[in-house]
Amino acid sequence: MANCLIDNFEKNVFNDEVMKERLSSEVYTKLKMAIDNREKLDISIADEVASAMKGWAIEKGATHFTHWFQPMTGLTAEKHDSFVSFDKNKKMILEFSGKELIQGESDASSFPSGGLRQTFEARGYTTWDCTSPVFLKETKAGVTLCIPTIFCSYTGEALDKKTPLLRSIRAINQETIRALKEIFNVECNKIDVSVGPEQEYFLVDRDKYLKREDLIFTGRTLFGAQAPKSQAVEAHYYGTIKENVLEFMKEVNIELWKLGVYAKTQHNEAAPAQYEIAPIYNTVNIATDHNQLTMEALKRVARHHNLEVLLHEKPFKGVNGSGKHNNWSLITDSGKNLFSPGKMPHENNIFLFFLTAVIKAVDENALLLRMASSGPGNDFRLGGHEAPPAIISIYLGDQIGDIVNQIINTGDAKTSKKGDVLNTGVDSVIAFRKDATDRNRTSPFAFTGNKFEFRMVGSSESIACTNIMLNGIVADSIREMTDEVVINKKNVREVIKETLTKHQRIIFNGNNYTEEWKKEAKKRGLPNAVSFVDSIKALIDPHTIEVMDRNKIYTKTELESRAEIYYGVYAKTINIEAMTMIEMASKQYIPAVIKYMDKLSETIVNVKQASNSADTTVIEKLLNDTSILLLEAKEALENLKEKVAIAETKPEGVKRALFYRKEVFTIMGALRYPIDKLELLVDADLWPVPSYGDLMFN
Repeated sequence: MANCLIDNFEKNVFNDEVMKERLSSEVYTKLKMAIDNREKLDISIADEVASAMKGWAIEKGATHFTHWFQPMTGLTAEKHDSFVSFDKNKKMILEFSGKELIQGESDASSFPSGGLRQTFEARGYTTWDCTSPVFLKETKAGVTLCIPTIFCSYTGEALDKKTPLLRSIRAINQETIRALKEIFNVECNKIDVSVGPEQEYFLVDRDKYLKREDLIFTGRTLFGAQAPKSQAVEAHYYGTIKENVLEFMKEVNIELWKLGVYAKTQHNEAAPAQYEIAPIYNTVNIATDHNQLTMEALKRVARHHNLEVLLHEKPFKGVNGSGKHNNWSLITDSGKNLFSPGKMPHENNIFLFFLTAVIKAVDENALLLRMASSGPGNDFRLGGHEAPPAIISIYLGDQIGDIVNQIINTGDAKTSKKGDVLNTGVDSVIAFRKDATDRNRTSPFAFTGNKFEFRMVGSSESIACTNIMLNGIVADSIREMTDEVVINKKNVREVIKETLTKHQRIIFNGNNYTEEWKKEAKKRGLPNAVSFVDSIKALIDPHTIEVMDRNKIYTKTELESRAEIYYGVYAKTINIEAMTMIEMASKQYIPAVIKYMDKLSETIVNVKQASNSADTTVIEKLLNDTSILLLEAKEALENLKEKVAIAETKPEGVKRALFYRKEVFTIMGALRYPIDKLELLVDADLWPVPSYGDLMFN
């Protein structure tokens, strides 16, 4: 397997080794300077770079190239152009110019724009992002040269997730470098935002998947009774991976290694049929691209094995949902992790300064982070004793929490707790020093040794939005704290104390699942947006607009457009789910129940004809119970149809989204309840779709 890894790693990436081999030394140096953000990209090198990419790609079997971008759909987009061209004699030649590498054009009004583009205003541009490696997408259909790009409108607004992400990287670089130089006299020319997203997903039999319209159209089961066995015995987590699943994982790993994705960890997750894949950390821009490629690879490869990957945050009611833990830290160009506490963290002013900046940023922008980590599907997962609640808080652990308390209560910290030696009581096992603090899996935003783990992010979501907002709000906090020291001439420890004292309400080291914490959080004034739709308003809050505009990440117009898009996404998502429920109930479930009732009625008649003294009480009771539930389902179905019709008359935007949340979503639950009950009564042979047991245990 080692040879498989080494031979395949970055096989399909136009990496540094390939660039050195195929570019002149002058062009290579200029391109590397641009990749490292030390100089702007020199357009004069574009033709040579394009020619080298074309030659490399064609040798690998490529026939087409595409500008690969990430529009506001949360997915990726690509338009394929072949290398085919013609010379003046009409003879076919293979061509790929510097202009084609650097710039492309797409129909901007066909993608979500939130009003930035009207239907008649079509022009949009894709532009090469040289800081993310060009790669080859290799499928059974062929090989395509993929060029990571940004996507913007004719008037310059960002229509994608990469453009503001790159802006946020610039912002946090600028403010972090300034703080290091002006406060701590540390020379630094570049900051890498390091991110490692853990990806959870479900894996089910594809043939069974294709028999469920709800999974096909919405990614989750809209109906379904609990299986007799679920995750109660906790037998799946870290269990032995099934052979067919290992075969799938092996192919996924090879595909990802070819693309330079540092796929590292794989294991069974808590719920039956649930798994996780996690990479080694990378810079946030590349990590974001790689996570999109990971989700694509999971979906594509699964079908090679007659399996289907479910990325929805809650595909099955009553079992754990899926998240995407976003591990985030800041690394200097000398390799120093700014969140590494060191041996004496109470004396480490650099660590305490940047830790405090994060605490301040999260407290001031908690609702924004709730929005940035979610979509409609995450509402089903958050707070379900499987994931953090919708209330944002920060876990610091015993060691760092104690230091923070010392600073707040006494004005300074004098000591740091140390990790004890862990003795297992087994003589053959070496005693070792344990960490100075335990982990807290219930915390949405936990400090975990030398990074922050944001556990709230939904499994189907792009990590771009989360990291855009996180980079932006932390950059702004660093700026404000730096101003206090540099401009207002305050001592750095004084600024740390004042800031921690002001924002200590966001720190919570206890159990986030308890009702007591919800009450305490409310007392502290922490926001609790149970629904994603309730958090979208954070995008257009004056504070958010000021922070994002000041750091040149989003304009007011761009934020307003995204709010409009998210309101639309929420309404459309619930509409699709409701319409799918209506169709399944009308055409599958209710007819199946009627057949069952007809069978029961026939049985009663036959039994009575066979024997006048036969007791049909049990069968009649089954028929009566079924009839009551069927009537309840039919009434809820008609109510749901009516509510959906009303919803579609509401003005697009916040009003329609809120109506879907408050009215339609509620009735969807009222329809599901009797049908799930009926599933436990009706003959399995008559039930029209695979059950939870069929999907998760076969």
